[in-house]
This record gives sequence, C-alpha cells and structure tokens, in this order.
Amino acid sequence: MWIVALALRRPYTFIVMALVIIILTPITILRTATDIFPDIDIPVVSVVWFYTGMSPQDMADRIVANSERGITTTVNDIEHMESQSVYGLGVIKVFFRPGTNVQGAIAQITAIAQTTVRSLPPGTTPPLIISYSASTTPIIQLGLSSKTLPEQQLFDLGQNFLRNYLATVPGAATPYPYGGKIRQIQVDLDLPKLQAYGLGPNDIVNAVNAQNIILPSGTIKMGSLEYNVEMNGTPQTIAELNDLPVKTTNGSTLYMRDVAHIRDGFAPQTNIVRANGNRGALMSIYKNGNASTLQIVAGVKRIVEQAAQALPRRLRSPRCLTSLCLCALRSTACCEKA
Repeated sequence: MWIVALALRRPYTFIVMALVIIILTPITILRTATDIFPDIDIPVVSVVWFYTGMSPQDMADRIVANSERGITTTVNDIEHMESQSVYGLGVIKVFFRPGTNVQGAIAQITAIAQTTVRSLPPGTTPPLIISYSASTTPIIQLGLSSKTLPEQQLFDLGQNFLRNYLATVPGAATPYPYGGKIRQIQVDLDLPKLQAYGLGPNDIVNAVNAQNIILPSGTIKMGSLEYNVEMNGTPQTIAELNDLPVKTTNGSTLYMRDVAHIRDGFAPQTNIVRANGNRGALMSIYKNGNASTLQIVAGVKRIVEQAAQALPRRLRSPRCLTSLCLCALRSTACCEKA
C-alpha cells in the first residue's frame, strides 16, 4: 500500500490536498452544467427547397435529385442523406458523422446550393438551410389565443413580433408558428374578362411589377429648406392597387379593377390550433446546441414577460380575452399567463 505509506510520511501534503478539494467542490458544483436531456452529438443539416405549384414527383426528379448529387460531390463527412418531397416543397436531411465541423459543412452546402440553382427549373429560389442535431427537441410551447383578434393577426404577432424577442434567448430556436393564417396580398383574376380584352395572367403580373416599385427620388431645395421628394410609385393602401392601369387602347385605359380584384388575403391554411374553443397559434421552442434546457425555459419566461408589455392592448386585455401561456410539453395546463 504505497499510497498509505506516502500519506504517513507526508501528512501535511494530504491535509492541504483535502482542504483544496473541499474548497473547490462548491465552485465546481456551481459551474457544472445542469440539464434534463442528454447531449447527442449527431449533427444534421436540412436543405429546404421551395417551388410553389410543383408536384411531388417533379420536385423529387428536377430539384431534390440534382441537389443531392451536388451535395454528395462537394460536402465532406456525410454519413447518410434522407429526402422527402411534397407539393411545392422538398426537404433534404444531411446527417454527418459525430465531431464534424458543422459550420464548414454548412458553408459547403450553401456554396453547392447556390451553384445548383442555375441548373434547376427557371424561377427556383435558393434553399433554406437549417442546422440542428439530435438534441434539438421541443422543450416548451407558447400559445396565443383570442376571442377578438383574427387568426392572421395572431400569426403575425407570433411570427414577426415574439420571434424577434425569443431569438435573444441563448440556445433557443423558434420555427414558424402552427395554426393561424399567413397573410398574402392576392389577385383574383376574372378570366372571362381577361380573354375578352385579349389579356393573360402574365399581363396582370407585369402591370403590378412595373407600377408597384420604390424609386429613389432625391431632394429639392427651396429657399433655406431641403425637402424629400417622393415618387408616386407605390400605392399606400391595398385598395389603390385596384386602380393600377393595365392597358391603354385608342385613348381608353383598362384598369386592374376591370379584370381582377386585389385583396388582403391569406395562403391556404394547412393546420389549425384551438385554445378553449377559439382559433389561435402555437409556437414550439426548441433546444439548440449545448445550451441547458432549464436555462432556455427560464430565459423564455423572462422574455415573454418583457414582450407582453409591448403587445397590443386587446392582447393584454384585463378580462383575459387573450391568453399568453407557457406550457411544458408534458403538462396539459398553462403554467403562466401574461
């Protein structure tokens, strides 16, 4: 037992070592990361292609297959790939070996994706590239519901307002909300009238693109003052879009309202969220990276309290017409209301 003999010969050394261990133990405990989910280092990068109106078969053959061939040629340390094609959407999941430099892999995927775009069908836009790992799991949900606000506004509040606040929470990732309606300015064509005037849908698109633009106009100096000059290039309201000229023949002008109707609408709704019988929206907050789940939850609660101060008055009604609650995935009741 050489260690016992060493301790008997140098007792003060072991006493000092014991004191150091006792002193450093609380510091080590306080600095030790705490979490409820294990950290799984399996990096995954998703490449999401969009092409509105394209069938799943064409999406797979014309876009996804070409992208997969480019990725396997230029990206290193790939373990395997998975892809799924649906109507107007193609998703490629690239799984990497543990320990892979994800930032370098994203740079390689981005580079080949930008190059691949040129060989894809005309009108294809660059893909959305998302990085996550097997540890990226939903840990908390943020629900928005109202008896007075429409679904479009609830979706906008979650997408364009609350997500900006939640982005400041370290380790939190917030995708698009579920439920609600995505706002779109839609043009309803009157096809019989278009045919009667010898026009097609492309003429309407060109008319909107040519007259709904912002042009730099500079300034004008009058006396000792300088004024900004605004060009009448962009309508101020949706209703003004219906007054855009489409075609002029023999001094007679054909306006947008004669062959189409432009309105403030929404995209076809693919999912519905209900809270207490009312339509609403649901935001899932994911754990991303090596951040602690407990710290993310605490940060989200703190940010929601701050964001609630800037929400519309009806969203913070004292009669609780609208509730903003944080719900754990394993709990059925809201744990906090703003």
